Amino acid sequence: MKLTGAQALIKSLEQEGVEIIFGLPGGAILPVYDPIRDSSIRHVLVRHEQGAGHMAEGYALATGKPGVAMVTSGPGATNIVTPIANAHMDSTPLVVITGQVASASIGTDAFQECDITGITMGITKHNFLITHADEIPRVVASAFYIATTGRPGPVLIDFPKDIAQSEMEWWYPESIEEYDLLGYKPEIILDQSSIDEAVALISQAERPVLYVGGGTLKSNASQQLIAFAERTKMPVVTTLMARGAFPDSHPQHLGMPGMHGTYSAVTAIQKSDLLISLGARFDDRVTGKISAFAAGAKIIHVDIDPAEFNKVKVATVAVRSDIATALAAFDAAKAMPKNLDPWWEVLTGWREKYPLVYAPTDDPALLRPQEIIEAIAAASKPGTIVSSGVGQHQMWASHFWKFEEPRTWINSGGAGTMGFGVPAAIGAKAAMPDRDVWCIDGDGCFQMTAQEIVTATSEGFPIKVAILNNAYLGMVRQWQEMFYEERFSEVFLDADLPDYVKWAESMGAVGLRARTIEEMHEAIRQANEINDRTVVIDFRTPASEKVFPMVAAGASNDDIMVHPLQEVKN
Repeated sequence: MKLTGAQALIKSLEQEGVEIIFGLPGGAILPVYDPIRDSSIRHVLVRHEQGAGHMAEGYALATGKPGVAMVTSGPGATNIVTPIANAHMDSTPLVVITGQVASASIGTDAFQECDITGITMGITKHNFLITHADEIPRVVASAFYIATTGRPGPVLIDFPKDIAQSEMEWWYPESIEEYDLLGYKPEIILDQSSIDEAVALISQAERPVLYVGGGTLKSNASQQLIAFAERTKMPVVTTLMARGAFPDSHPQHLGMPGMHGTYSAVTAIQKSDLLISLGARFDDRVTGKISAFAAGAKIIHVDIDPAEFNKVKVATVAVRSDIATALAAFDAAKAMPKNLDPWWEVLTGWREKYPLVYAPTDDPALLRPQEIIEAIAAASKPGTIVSSGVGQHQMWASHFWKFEEPRTWINSGGAGTMGFGVPAAIGAKAAMPDRDVWCIDGDGCFQMTAQEIVTATSEGFPIKVAILNNAYLGMVRQWQEMFYEERFSEVFLDADLPDYVKWAESMGAVGLRARTIEEMHEAIRQANEINDRTVVIDFRTPASEKVFPMVAAGASNDDIMVHPLQEVKN
């Protein structure tokens, strides 16, 4: 059967089970937008290519399946670089298809030419430049295999216009042997000796901590984690990328570690004698001053990617494995620490003495951002998905929304991409149309990608957006107040410019505003009753509110600062 390259691309995506593509057409990719009209794949027309990438990320994070985005060459390709970098940092499976100028024009500075494979070489697991139409099925099959196996991540396919217009004889790979893998071998044989060494360390531990990272979610190991933690009675901390991997309500959960982690989580790691890292990468926002991080602890580092071993902290034992397999091996070996009752007495004392707090107020006209998040969470259905932008509101959302199940927290971790929240929420809603999806956003983040509310309206993906509007770039302001003698430089945004209610209405959404406690509850009630349109709520919050706890950049986690209402006595 003869097909054009464009038809072969769409048919190959269908073979991979793709249900939805987020994209924006343009000259170089235009031939592909003809056969997509006849495809079973739904195309979502975004308003900016960055939105396409973040929507694909939201889809992937909510489902565990690869998100797919398609854009044109030149600025279309460069506009999606940020989502590709974001997905690379957070190990999110994406397949991004970029149009390219005709093969003969590559290297001539043709109109909208861009060396996107060169640009993205360092931020993709792999990228392909298709040079012949016969390659298309193999490249597409390889791209999905690479994106989803081993440590997941983004793969880019650059697709010249003349290849899309040429013909090929249809075929599709029937086995991995036919893929274009270039030596890629993600299969792992578990090293039993490393398991034995890890089990020996566990048996000697008196103050162990399970340090749970995003790799636990990537390997769908939440149930195994719960069972292992309950059997061993070890305390659990979940990083920003692992929120929901272990239920917040579980008595063994100490919260999130790191620069803005809970006191009990941060200090438990510092005082531990064994740190068991499960799919975490010892990010600087978790470790603080590296030499002082868990200085007295031996380390068992479990990760699918050997490049993470000894990159930041030297592991006593490194176990190359997905998390589910490693936990099963630990269970089979009956790994068990010593009596942890004395350790739990200490942990419980910290948790009771230094819980998450915020300053109470009797002023009904003062909205605390933490209180807004708690109110939304209390009024939400079980299984509600929450996305966020990046900044203070992200930290408050992670702390004050209680996550009870996997894949309900959609956020940008390693790259810290402002503007991620709205398009990622739309992608999650596209993946899970029967779930409520809230985006907890800041006014700075919202202004970066708010145009995608138009996409939500036109495509029928109603989300709910809570803007914590403090009229500032809040996290930057917090640092300037604390470390730059309150010299506030270029952080003021203005609470009333733009008018978020009118802006939301102009994009086909319902716009609401809340300045008081009473208005807050009423706005949340209205938002939850509206399910056929996107709702945007402008919550007015004080600019002076800060995120605590906090560890200053470069400081030791031993120097954690709790809320001013609390006094730390070591």
